[in-house]
Amino acid sequence: MSVLLQRFEEYLNQNLPTSKSFHPIFEDALAQMLTAGGKRFRPMLLLGVVEAINPLLVQNALKVALAVEFLHTYSLIHDDLPSMDNASLRRGKPTLHTTYDEVTAILVGDALNTHCFNLLATSSLSNDIKIKLIKVLSNDGGIDGMIIGQAIDCYFENQKIKLDQLEFLHIHKTAKLIAASLKMGAIIVGLDKTIQDKLYDFGIDIGLLFQIQDDIIDETQTEEDAGKTTSNDGAKNSFVNLLTLDGAVNSANTLALKCENELKEFPEEIQNSLNKILSKYLYRHKSL
Repeated sequence: MSVLLQRFEEYLNQNLPTSKSFHPIFEDALAQMLTAGGKRFRPMLLLGVVEAINPLLVQNALKVALAVEFLHTYSLIHDDLPSMDNASLRRGKPTLHTTYDEVTAILVGDALNTHCFNLLATSSLSNDIKIKLIKVLSNDGGIDGMIIGQAIDCYFENQKIKLDQLEFLHIHKTAKLIAASLKMGAIIVGLDKTIQDKLYDFGIDIGLLFQIQDDIIDETQTEEDAGKTTSNDGAKNSFVNLLTLDGAVNSANTLALKCENELKEFPEEIQNSLNKILSKYLYRHKSL
């Protein structure tokens, strides 16, 4: 585990949300998916940019990174619900609606979604910076980002869509939150808008690559290996279903090479920091 990841995990465990009530299970449910593990990919991208440019700001950025992880975790909890993917395993643990019940899972997701903006609003950053961060996360995690992507994903089950529509779906459902994480790190350290936008565009490509890889994982890995429900995309519009498995692997190879080349265009300190995070992920589809 990297020092940065260890620092984030410690911060997360010290700042788990609580309901502060007499509810018998809600506090445990709030913590379950947050402490179940996961790659912490999005908060690491945010913190990686901050550490590259101004390591002294990492401490102040931890709360922002936690907000991103809260939003991402809420999206996973809701994505696994019976009305959506009806998944039974996430991060190697039973999903919340199977451990407890569907109402609890919905409310935990709602709580994490709401509380992430409280974390941003109470972070130790200037008000101008906090407003910019709230704007980015609410946009890319909301109706112009993850939510419309999820809505399209669910609505078009058992209906074949075109490749450009599939890319639109996953740019919004998956890639925008990854892109937002990079941009939020750039905002915290005051990088100029040109680099912010460049990091955001890079994040979109990384996010699409991750989605293609996840579709390959769903097709090729067991639940035990993946740590989540697999073979669950039969009714979905996935890159494997549209392009075939070989076609999806070829697309992942092309996009991974593009991301490698894009990374080289950033200042050296950003290259070095992000490469530590990305190196084990860019070609992970080749080991599946």
